[in-house]
Amino acid sequence: MPLFIERGKWLGKDKEEIEKEWQERGFTTDIWVDPPGQRWENFVHDTDELVTPLNVTLEIECDGEVAELNPGDEWFIPRGAIHSVRNKSNEIAYWLYGYNISKTKA
Repeated sequence: MPLFIERGKWLGKDKEEIEKEWQERGFTTDIWVDPPGQRWENFVHDTDELVTPLNVTLEIECDGEVAELNPGDEWFIPRGAIHSVRNKSNEIAYWLYGYNISKTKA
C-alpha cells in the first residue's frame, strides 16, 4: 500500500486552521506529545487516520514502506493499514492526529 503524503499542506497554518478543515472532512483532531526516541509500532485502526507533525520530522512506516514526515505534511492512513510513527529527533515532538468519525464502524 503506498504512503499517502501531501507535502507541505499545513506549512504556516495553526492548529485551529487544521482542525477546522479536518472537521469539515469528518475527522477528529487531537495533539500528541512524544519524547525523543518514542516509537509507536504496528498500529491498526478500524477507521482512516490523519497525522501532521507540528515541529519535528517523524519517521513513519506503513505496510513496510518507510518515509520522513516533515512539519506541515499531512499523512493519510487508510483503515486497516499497519503503521508506525517514530520520533527519531532529539526534541519533544508535537503532532496532530485525527480519526474519521464519519466512517467509523459501529
